[in-house]
Amino acid sequence: MKHASHPEIVNRLKQAHGQIAALLKMFEDERSCVELAQQLQAVESLIHTAKRTLIQDHMEHCIGDAAVQDGESARRALGEFKSLSKYL
Repeated sequence: MKHASHPEIVNRLKQAHGQIAALLKMFEDERSCVELAQQLQAVESLIHTAKRTLIQDHMEHCIGDAAVQDGESARRALGEFKSLSKYL
């Protein structure tokens, strides 16, 4: 299911992809460890934000909507929430 946040997430992942390519070049160029660590942190931050956005959007729209429905849908929503929680 496509959510409104997916284009934003794809954008962040494309940014991370570009940063990883630049980071690989930095390794080849033997840049300083401080510069490398700084760029790794930037990539990690982009990916973390993309993951958080995806999980929050899914919890709000899919799990939240299912939780207010019948008992079986609520149980499935709770199970899905438990599965997602390991990625938080």
